[in-house]
Amino acid sequence: MADWIINFIQSGGYLGVAVLMLLENVFPPIPSELVLPFAGYVAATGQLHPAGVLVAAVLGSLAGALPWYWAGWHLGSGGLQTFARKHGRLLTLEPEDIDHSEEWFRRHGPASVGFGRLVPAVRSVISMPAGIGKMPMRPFLFWSALGTIAWSTLLLGLGYVLQSQYEQVKGGVEWVTRGVLVVMIAWYLWRVLRFGKSRKSKSPSA
Repeated sequence: MADWIINFIQSGGYLGVAVLMLLENVFPPIPSELVLPFAGYVAATGQLHPAGVLVAAVLGSLAGALPWYWAGWHLGSGGLQTFARKHGRLLTLEPEDIDHSEEWFRRHGPASVGFGRLVPAVRSVISMPAGIGKMPMRPFLFWSALGTIAWSTLLLGLGYVLQSQYEQVKGGVEWVTRGVLVVMIAWYLWRVLRFGKSRKSKSPSA
């Protein structure tokens, strides 16, 4: 699995990194925790420039954040919750997730967009309340970029350092990669299978 990710990034280059990061923001089950360390590894081998990888990761992440920002802006909280109830299963997007992200945004203000980029469970959905609250585009992009740069630099740095020790720890890395992937797939399937059940359990009996 580790070799497959590395080969994908090597063949796709900066565009491949950007596309993976875009998809991670649009489709939450794709974890940057797997993408970025291996992108850092590829950069350490000299095939990609570290600064170029960071720029690609940030641009891809920002591009992936915009659809949810625009959805929040144009649909509002009620429209997004209706969308989540009807079409949110494959995205594992529940109306409650929108409520929680709005609460996070109200509690921490515009900076929550930056902080949210550091939290896996919040990273994708934090763009929605920013759009719902009509947060101006420039501050939204600024805080999104700030949080993404911090998170991406950390994970890319881990991969960059890993390169010098990769042959010695390759077996362990492979098992960790598989473990993360299995956990993410299990979490995604659990969310899909459980979709809507919390709402049904809260509904009054007929």
